[in-house]
Amino acid sequence: MSETIRVLVPEEKVAERIRELGAQISRDYEGRQIHMICVLKGGAWFMCELGKRITVPVTMDFMSVSSYGDGTKSSGVVKIVKDLDESLDGKDVLIVEDIIDSGRTLSYLLKVLKDRNPKSIRLCTLLDKPDRRVVKDVNVDYLGFDIPDEFVVGYGLDYAQKYRNLPYIGVVEGVE
Repeated sequence: MSETIRVLVPEEKVAERIRELGAQISRDYEGRQIHMICVLKGGAWFMCELGKRITVPVTMDFMSVSSYGDGTKSSGVVKIVKDLDESLDGKDVLIVEDIIDSGRTLSYLLKVLKDRNPKSIRLCTLLDKPDRRVVKDVNVDYLGFDIPDEFVVGYGLDYAQKYRNLPYIGVVEGVE
């Protein structure tokens, strides 16, 4: 069966919201430097666009994590596949994520990263699915869009490694 993509958040709205987030983050971090941490792979598109719109000095690093489960559900066990290259000691850290649903992965990452002695740590996500939240201790500081519990692609999010490069957020239809 062939899937189709329905536009949920058009490209113009995504771009506008990222500009707004960049301005807000720049105000909040005025006079400081931000160390952005991207959660790979999906977060890369968002972090690059966001970083271009932040006016204070920015450094960046990347992490990759994996949740084990039966393929459709996370077991809640998170493994760091690619760790950071730099120390977080004394840095103002901004974790940049593409989407938060259950919150398990981000809850784990926040605990791990807080133990690395950053000066501050905040979370920015392009998309949040509050209806899917299982872990309640994940507080989003900067949010692009709350979205319904639908399978989304585009702007770094994929379906079987396809559709990451779409410039909008779309809903995959025609898949179970």
